[in-house]
Amino acid sequence: MDSGNLKSKNALFYKLVLFGFALFFITQISSCGKSGNASPKGLNIQYEILNLSPDMMPVSLFIDNKQVNSAPYIFGVRQGYFYVPSTDVPYQIRSVQYSGTTYLTRSDVLTVRAKYSLFIVGSRGDGSDTTIFTVDTAGTPTPGRGKIRFVDASPSATGGLDVLANDSPLFSGVAYQKISKYIELPVGNYDLKIQPTGTTTVIKELTPVTIQDGRLYTLYAYGYTSRADTAAFNAATIVNK
Repeated sequence: MDSGNLKSKNALFYKLVLFGFALFFITQISSCGKSGNASPKGLNIQYEILNLSPDMMPVSLFIDNKQVNSAPYIFGVRQGYFYVPSTDVPYQIRSVQYSGTTYLTRSDVLTVRAKYSLFIVGSRGDGSDTTIFTVDTAGTPTPGRGKIRFVDASPSATGGLDVLANDSPLFSGVAYQKISKYIELPVGNYDLKIQPTGTTTVIKELTPVTIQDGRLYTLYAYGYTSRADTAAFNAATIVNK
């Protein structure tokens, strides 16, 4: 082989090697610079916002000062879980109506492959607005069973709430802003009744709620027993898993 051609091929080979190393280092530097904004797929953290404050009006969620929701969170309407784009704090609830005014702030430590919910509760008008933060990941239920827990997000329930499942006691004396532990139930359909602690008055009945094998559920109560409009006392369930 001609020595000139050999030298030319060797030179081209070394240039390609050097280009490969340069590209590798640029990629590494770029990825380091974006470590705080890992991809949703990489983080695998799911989050849900529930606006249960009737006078807060529509709000948005900002993570690290960037809006992450495409539609505003309005009272009583669930949008479901979404994958968080970053774990950088703060997590801020901001007004849609008043030019992004920050109402509430969270700085929770989130774990990969976990689910979380943030319940916005209370009244903005009287300054009682706050949040209830829940971890929605728990151990797998016994085969043939599911798990359910109860979140009291109703400001009217100052004396606590009880929950009956098919007329049998399930949760007792859960106070406002408190979260019960998960309880296992055999798979099947359940009539869930909610009543103020110490009474037999049913103020909400959900029929039927189906408990499936291996699933996790959250029952939550919200709204006001003193009102008969859209902010009246109500309850709903979330499938956590």
